[in-house]
Order: sequence, then C-alpha cells, then structure tokens
Amino acid sequence: MDYKELCFQVQNIAHSTGNFIRGEQKKISEKNIEIKSVASLVTYVDKTAEKQIVDALKKLLPEAGFVAEEGTAESNNEKYTWFVDPLDGTTNYLHGLAPHSVSIALAEGDELVLGVVYEVGADEMFYSWKGGPAYCNDEIIKTANRSKSEDTLIATGFPYYAFEKVDEYIDAMKHLMKSTRGIRRYGSAAVDLCYVAAGRFDAFYEHALHAWDVAAGVFILQQAGGKTTDFNGGDNWLFGGEIVSASNAYFPEFYGIINKYLGSK
Repeated sequence: MDYKELCFQVQNIAHSTGNFIRGEQKKISEKNIEIKSVASLVTYVDKTAEKQIVDALKKLLPEAGFVAEEGTAESNNEKYTWFVDPLDGTTNYLHGLAPHSVSIALAEGDELVLGVVYEVGADEMFYSWKGGPAYCNDEIIKTANRSKSEDTLIATGFPYYAFEKVDEYIDAMKHLMKSTRGIRRYGSAAVDLCYVAAGRFDAFYEHALHAWDVAAGVFILQQAGGKTTDFNGGDNWLFGGEIVSASNAYFPEFYGIINKYLGSK
C-alpha cells in the first residue's frame, strides 16, 4: 500500500466535497434541516457529501469497509476501514460560522495509517500518512512545545448528549479558566485536533464523541508529535467517546487535570 499516494488522492476527494459543501451553504433553509436531537442536526448536504466521499473511496480501495456518520456504508471486519465525517461542524455550517470540515481517515486493522481534514471555510488541508510528517497546505506542522498550563490555550467541545458528566465537565473548565490562557470551543473536533497538531492550541478534550469525529484529527496530531488517550490514560479514545489530546510537552500536566475531574472515580 502506497499510503502517500493514497493520501493525495483522498485530499482530492476531500477538496471536491468541500467545494460542494461551500457551494450549497447559501441554498439551505430551515426546511432542509432534520433534527436528530436538540443540538444534533443533519441536512441533504451532509448526506450527499457522504455519498460522494464513499463512492469515490470505494473506487480507490474497493475492499475497504466504512464507519460513516450518516450510515451510507458499513464495516464488516474488513482489513481496511475508512472513517468518514462528511461535515464535521454542521451546526456551525448552518449558522454561517467556521470552522466546519470534511474528515477522512483510514485504518489497516487496528492501526490508523492515513488522515485528511479539510477545513472548508479557511481552505486549509491538514493531512498525513503512515511514515510521513503532518502537513497543512503543504507546510510541515508540529505541535507546540509549551509545557506549563499558564502558557497554554485549550480547546474543548460541549457534549450534545450523554450529559451524565456535565457537572464534572464544568468543574474541569473552571480549573482551566483559572490556570491557562483560555478555553476555546470551535465546534469541529476534527479541526480542534488539527489545530493542536499545528501548535495553535496546546490541548483538546471532549466527552461524547464518535470515531468519525476524531480518527483523522488524532492521526494527524500523532504524526505532528502529540499524544492522545481516554480520560483514564487508556487507548479507548476512538470508540470510547472520550478524548484527551495534547502536545507531548504539555500532555502529562494536562492529562492530570482532565483525569482528576473526568476520569473514573
């Protein structure tokens, strides 16, 4: 498998889908919105974009399965699995806000080997492949080297379901408000992770995410020199619904903070 060449082909798919998403933004009205739950929305843009991506990826790797947000295709224990979020940040998109992104990752067995995140509004393509560095628009990116909380900027997201940890979540935010340069909530986990990879943020954490939200962003972050675990320091971040990501320099302190408030008691 030539992961580098495959990565460039996936970038073309993400860019093409991003152009479609961008072109449809002013055409959408309230009647086009389907409500999964109060804060979880979907439109024909999400569904059409996913079909475009899945159809294109099937041509690249016919033997692969899929874990995709809108259920266009499925995985049945194939050797290769694509993780696809056609529009990460749908609520931002519908309100005319950035960021929103196309997120695509590939796993070979249990190992992620490729990640592409295209931030549509800023026209930024983040990507990496097994054995390669992480890039943003053809420039190599690295995580920041800040190691003290008072020097860091943190990203997070707010759960839109599974509210059982909401009090602990707020307690963690209170701690970080007092001990860091600030907290940002941008609304696209894929982009947040890429911003950590690029050194714009120092860390990211969130509860109640899905595999398609984080697979590509985490892979890019790891290739850029970052680290990811679940809230208890384990490796169940892809399917476990909780994630702690940071630069290697800051990870020990940041993980300690998140584990204190959100780890299993």
